[in-house]
Amino acid sequence: QTEGVRVSVHVLSDQKDQPVLFVVRQKEAVVSFQVPLILRGLYQRKYAYQEVSRTLCQPQTKAEVETQHFYVDVSTLSLNTSYQLRVTRVENFVLRTNERFSFNATAAQPQYFKYEFPEEVDSVIVKVTSAMAFPCSVISIQDILCPVYDLDNNVAFIGMYQTMTKKAAITVQKKDFPSHSFYVVVVVKTEDEACGGALPYYPLSKNASPDEPVDQHNRQKTLEVMVSPAITSEAYVRSVLFCLGIFLSFYILTLLIACWESCRQHKRKGLLAAMDSPSLDTGHSRSIPDSFLNHGPYDSYGYGSFGNGSSSSTEGITDSLGSAEVSYSYVGQEQFKRRTPSAPARPLSIPMGERSLENVASRPRLDSLSSVEEDDYDTLADIDYDKNVIRTKQYLCVADLARKDKRVLRKKYQIYFWNIATIAVFYALPVIQLVITYQTVVNVTGNQDICYYNFLCAHPLGNLSAFNNILSNLGYVLLGLLFLLIILQREINYNRALLRNDAHALECGIPKHFGLFYAMGTALMMEGLLSACYHVCPNYTNFQFDTSFMYMIAGLCMLKLYQKRHPDINASAYSAYACLALVIFFSVVGVVFGKGNTAFWIIFSVIHIVATLLLSTQLYYMGRWKLDSGILRRILHVLYTDCVRQCSGPMYVDRMVLLVMGNIINWSLAAYGLIVRPNDFASYLLAIGICNLLLYFAFYIIMKLRSGERIKLIPLLCIISTSVVWGFALFFFFQGLSTWQKTPAESREHNRDCILLDFFDDHDIWHFLSSIAMFGSFLVLLTLDDDLDCVQRDKIYVF
Repeated sequence: QTEGVRVSVHVLSDQKDQPVLFVVRQKEAVVSFQVPLILRGLYQRKYAYQEVSRTLCQPQTKAEVETQHFYVDVSTLSLNTSYQLRVTRVENFVLRTNERFSFNATAAQPQYFKYEFPEEVDSVIVKVTSAMAFPCSVISIQDILCPVYDLDNNVAFIGMYQTMTKKAAITVQKKDFPSHSFYVVVVVKTEDEACGGALPYYPLSKNASPDEPVDQHNRQKTLEVMVSPAITSEAYVRSVLFCLGIFLSFYILTLLIACWESCRQHKRKGLLAAMDSPSLDTGHSRSIPDSFLNHGPYDSYGYGSFGNGSSSSTEGITDSLGSAEVSYSYVGQEQFKRRTPSAPARPLSIPMGERSLENVASRPRLDSLSSVEEDDYDTLADIDYDKNVIRTKQYLCVADLARKDKRVLRKKYQIYFWNIATIAVFYALPVIQLVITYQTVVNVTGNQDICYYNFLCAHPLGNLSAFNNILSNLGYVLLGLLFLLIILQREINYNRALLRNDAHALECGIPKHFGLFYAMGTALMMEGLLSACYHVCPNYTNFQFDTSFMYMIAGLCMLKLYQKRHPDINASAYSAYACLALVIFFSVVGVVFGKGNTAFWIIFSVIHIVATLLLSTQLYYMGRWKLDSGILRRILHVLYTDCVRQCSGPMYVDRMVLLVMGNIINWSLAAYGLIVRPNDFASYLLAIGICNLLLYFAFYIIMKLRSGERIKLIPLLCIISTSVVWGFALFFFFQGLSTWQKTPAESREHNRDCILLDFFDDHDIWHFLSSIAMFGSFLVLLTLDDDLDCVQRDKIYVF
């Protein structure tokens, strides 16, 4: 059997200026060292060790039984030096699979052991643990070559290595070692700074020289090593199939719901056609009660649901009659009537034959969009006046804010999709190139401190060190693509309804603009791609890759919620993406310069509060408050007239409640950031976006129910299931398997074993659940107002 031989030397005399030199000559290697041994730390500090032990390299034997000899040469310039030389056999020099072995090591007494791959094992994971965090140590995996680099100043020369406090793990593949064996080398460092420890004070006395070595006495660490087989290739295949099966099941479920909805709509149309036909006696249409059709007056008739066709023009629409009515007219429209909020309303279902919509069906259509631009609409003097009158009314309906040409708005919102697609290409390509470079550096140098993996559950594949963290991001891409397909199907059905001059598509429901939905689906797919790129080599320098499109998603969702009832005054794609670019800019600056920088936090908090106030003003006045050089004068004027001269309540109470709550939350977050100054600035910035999105979403649902609208079954199920999935997802997210806010060695203390299929860890499950939760959140936004698809827009309130 292979035996390890260890040479230990202890010099009894204290003569630092005249050390004893030991040279161990072997058949194929030479090991030399001096006692006291001098090792250097940071800033060229010197540390002296009086006791040194080295394990001799064991070259490959060419015969089953071979005796190897070695010689020890001792030399010194000292006239009288005493030393002890001891040669011992290393017990358990060859490590056994799944067996723990405990040992001690110091900076001058490193240890290394040999492991040989069994025939049936292709990869193993070497786990080293210790009950004490310090002294800091280094774990290295080296090929069976002489010499073995087992000192603090040369352990990083070859092989794979990582620093360690209490826990370390390295996955080793048989294909990387031609001899099917390797050394596990453990070295204790001279200083703890690399592991997050404090740098020791340099003792200086009156007679001491700054260049004099420091005696560190006994920096000994007790460690335990165990080598266990890693997962097999079958586990890789099983995990890939599991991942694909989870997300492809959503495609199947969506198809089943679409088929069910389509069948339900066809049955309803057949029933309407049979019972809405004129009777032979009177020739008048018969009214069908809603309860007979098992749906409410606001139920969708076609183009709004998952897989249904659009409705025919013979279906009933909801109207209301009131004692008080107000009318207004604008260019390109016949006169429309709407009830004032004080007017009592009663729903009335009437067949299309009894209500004239010629003004809708025969509305003039322009042959070219080249002459119809948004600016052409906004620069007309009378229209400007009309907008100021309409949009500043106390009670608004969707018809008031859906007056612009729908084809112009369609082009405006399509820019969101094309812009984000362009951004994605230009953003992703350099990111992919950079992370490939990171991975190449890790593979070439062997420095596993560059990337912050969960090393206890990092399964390599090819050149990738943690394939499981990349695979788990597949859900974002597949579910984002599914969402795009759902939006495409909805748009096709809606366009078919428009071609038939369908009354519901033309004048009922929330105006259908799909550009933002396409942008959201694209952002979800890009989040999966960039999150996978980040997990190729996770560290603080590329964390913004993982969060950039999270900011995009949060911003786009808020814009979509606002667009639903404010289609005419929503932000343009250019201004929206410019604001998101500023957010990403601050994210990068905060990650690089924000840690402990008081000046940065003051500047950011001021910008955060000012931006919140300006946005609040813009939202409260529906875009009628101009952000120009005269804004300060107008603010003072409003404060004087509404607060000093005559104290009056807010005209738009609901909007004021939302904005007050939003300002309280944002001011609180700004104060928290200024006082606490969290190290993870990117996550802090993301928390601001998510809090604002959740606040607006809750406000939207509350106001929707308060306005007498209802939530249909599909969006209600999506809300409940999505909330549950988000709860589980956040539980796994906060497990914290690694953190780049600490040193790599300290981060590894949080590493844990795989919990799913022996392949996925807690963070992978976060990827699974968060992708499903995001998809569900998108479906909520998509279907939330399906109950209004048959309600005229002058009956839908704006909030």
